[in-house]
Amino acid sequence: AGPGLKVISTMSVGFDHLALDEIKKRGIRVGYTPDVLTDATAELSVALLLAACRRLPEAAEQVKNGGWTTWKPLWMCGYGLSDSTVGIIGLGRIGQAVARRLKPFGVRRFLYAGSGPKPESAAEFEAEFVPLTKLAEESDFVVVTCALTPATQGMCNKDFFSRMKKTSVFVNTSRGAVVNQEDLYDALAHGQIAAAGLDVTTPEPLPTDHPLLSLKNCVVLPHVGSATYATRSTMAVLAADNLLAGLRGDPMPHELLL
Repeated sequence: AGPGLKVISTMSVGFDHLALDEIKKRGIRVGYTPDVLTDATAELSVALLLAACRRLPEAAEQVKNGGWTTWKPLWMCGYGLSDSTVGIIGLGRIGQAVARRLKPFGVRRFLYAGSGPKPESAAEFEAEFVPLTKLAEESDFVVVTCALTPATQGMCNKDFFSRMKKTSVFVNTSRGAVVNQEDLYDALAHGQIAAAGLDVTTPEPLPTDHPLLSLKNCVVLPHVGSATYATRSTMAVLAADNLLAGLRGDPMPHELLL
C-alpha cells in the first residue's frame, strides 16, 4: 500500500499478525474487534475441554469403525469437571467468561496465572493467583486464554508439562505460539498428561502430517473460537466501522492504542 496506508482494521481481537513496530513508526491507526467474540470463544473453550477430557472425537470414531461392542466398565473413560481444580492462564475477558461457564460444572477450585493479580476479576470465582509452576502442578484442567507476547511465547513447554498431573487435560484457545508443540507432543505421546485440546496451532493451517494429528488424545480444531454466525457478523460490522472512522479521522469504536 505504500505511504498511502493510513488505517488498518483487523477483524480479530488478536493483533500478533500485525507488524506493530513498523505501523507505529509510520503513524498508521489500527482498529480491532475485542469484547464481541468473548462469549463465542469461551463457549468453544468449554466445548474443546469437554471433547478432550471425555474423549468425544475418539468415542465417535469407535462408533463408526466397529470398536463399539459389548459394555466394558472402563472403556472410553475420561475425566470429569466435578470437584476438580481448573487453572486459567490469562484471566482477561475470555478467561473470566470460561471460568463463569465452568463454575456450574461443580469445579471445586480456580487458580489463575498472568502478569499480575486481578482481585476484582478473580473475586467472582474465588480464584487464587499463583505462579505458573504451581498452576501446572495443582490443576486438573489447564485452559490458556492469554495474549501472545514475548513473555508468553513458548511458555507452555517441557518444564510446564512435566509439572502437570498424568491425569490433567490441557486446552489452548489463545495463540499457537504460546505452546512448544514438540514438547506437547512428547508429553501426550508418553502419557505425561492425559489429553489436550487445541483451537490454535503453529503454523495455521497445521500440516496434515503433523505428529500431533497422529495422537488419539489430542483434539485439534481449525481456529474456530469465534465462529458463530452472529459473532462473525458483529465482528465484520465493527471492523468496517473502525475503518470508516479511521478514514474520517474520527475516534474508532475500538482502536488499538500503540
